[in-house]
Amino acid sequence: MGRATHPGPVADAAFGQFARANAAPLFRSALLLTTDWHRAEDLVQDTLARMYRIWGGIARIDNPAAYAQTVLARQFLSQRRRRSSGEIPSAALPEALATDADADLRLALLSALRSLRPADRAVVVLRYLADRSVEQVAADLDRSPSSVKVQSMRALAQLRELLGAELTELIQN
Repeated sequence: MGRATHPGPVADAAFGQFARANAAPLFRSALLLTTDWHRAEDLVQDTLARMYRIWGGIARIDNPAAYAQTVLARQFLSQRRRRSSGEIPSAALPEALATDADADLRLALLSALRSLRPADRAVVVLRYLADRSVEQVAADLDRSPSSVKVQSMRALAQLRELLGAELTELIQN
């Protein structure tokens, strides 16, 4: 296994700019994947650390921001497979953060996403929330485009079933 080399001050500055520009979109995707604020922060940090390690060869990548989304999704799926984490998330929060309809809608969406299998959640987040094409998601997750279409169709049907009444109620309030 080769050692990572320090890219240098110019590359450091370019990576810093990249990280600042892409941290928020990566965090949104990570939050939707993990449905947990702290795990999302950790996932973004892991993703940016991996991006930094390859930053010297970034010129070979056509779209570094899209590649970072791919790294994020793969990191999420590999963490879910490992099951070696000693952290135990808590479902109960010490106090309510907000009570307006937008917050309730976001919480309902996060809860519904949490009910999906991790692979289905990754497809939904990449396809619809990160606005990636079927072909891009298939390449990102190493699946066929037809499998992504079927998986996204099933996951959306499950989300619609879960959010149906709750979503209508939240929008009317």
